[in-house]
Amino acid sequence: MMLKSILSLLVIFLHFPQHETIQADIADDLSNNFRMGNSKEIAKNFSASVELIIIDQEDVYNRAQAEQILKDFFLKNPPNKSNIIHKLNNSPNYRLTILSLVTKNGKFRITITMKKVSNLFLINELRIEPER
Repeated sequence: MMLKSILSLLVIFLHFPQHETIQADIADDLSNNFRMGNSKEIAKNFSASVELIIIDQEDVYNRAQAEQILKDFFLKNPPNKSNIIHKLNNSPNYRLTILSLVTKNGKFRITITMKKVSNLFLINELRIEPER
């Protein structure tokens, strides 16, 4: 019985660091994809419908529409640099990543909200606003 308890605890402890590493990679990958202006890779993380708030436009779009709108944003604002300002990853079902994006036309603050769907965190809201 004692061995079973120890094994259970070991499995739990071994599981957590790996889980956190995967989430850190998601935020890092998103930051890299924003830096490269890679709307196709970012869209792979979109849920079926995404609330997009880009500067003054706000609506809910399907994955393909959201990817196209993001692609247009990158065409108008070619990115140079992206870095992670803040990550909230202590909830088992919710993630928040805030990026600073430097583009040819100015700096933007990117807020990415993700919810867990079938063991994957998918973007359900993406907000892009001029950095103040």
